[in-house]
Amino acid sequence: DPAGSRVPRCLVDGVIDGLRPGPHGLHVHEFGDTSQGCESCGDHYNPDGESHGGPQDEHRHAGDLGNVWADAEGRAAFRMEDTRLKVGVSDIIGRSVVVDAGEDDLGQGGHELSKLTGNSGPR
Repeated sequence: DPAGSRVPRCLVDGVIDGLRPGPHGLHVHEFGDTSQGCESCGDHYNPDGESHGGPQDEHRHAGDLGNVWADAEGRAAFRMEDTRLKVGVSDIIGRSVVVDAGEDDLGQGGHELSKLTGNSGPR
C-alpha cells in the first residue's frame, strides 16, 4: 500500500456443492431477489458502468469475482479478497452471488458475450 495507507478489502468466503467438476464463473449480481431463481438477480453488479473483466483488472464490473474450481465431487471452496466490493447497504448487502455453469473468460475471450458476462454460460 502506498505511503502506508491501507486499501479496504471485502472477504468473499464460501463453499458451493453440486457443481460439474471444473471452473465456474462467480459474480455478485444487482439484486438479492431469487423469486425466479437466478433470473431475477439482474445483471452483474456494475455501479461504475464498466465492461466485464477479471478480478485483478482495473476496468471491470465491481461484481466480477473470476472463477472458482469445483473438485471431482462437485465442491468449490473459495476464499478471496476484493478491493472493489464494499460491505454496506448501498454496496453489496442485499445482492446475490451467482455461480455460472462454465468458465468465465474474464472479458478476454473475443466472444460477443466476453465483455458483458465473461461468456460463462447459464447461471
